[in-house]
Amino acid sequence: MRNEEVKIENLKCHGCANTIKKGLLKFDEVEDVNINIEESIIGITYDESKGNMDIYRKKLSSLGYPEVGNNDNISVVKSYVSCAIGRVGAEKKSFLKN
Repeated sequence: MRNEEVKIENLKCHGCANTIKKGLLKFDEVEDVNINIEESIIGITYDESKGNMDIYRKKLSSLGYPEVGNNDNISVVKSYVSCAIGRVGAEKKSFLKN
């Protein structure tokens, strides 16, 4: 297993973190995703024989959270949508627990 970190743009809240985590865990080779919201750093633990960071960077960008320095206006819009979707998913889980 390999653990790598990437600093991203547009990470604002736990809704964003939820969207990112769900998106990256869809890859079978990704074992864990750690998110530091305050520092905008994503830690990814994965099987390097099956995956690589280029794939995960592209996924982050497609979700609206590109690596620092690779931002564009479309990514900002996508991140707002991802943020809202992540919040709804987190609120739904919280509601179902109660």
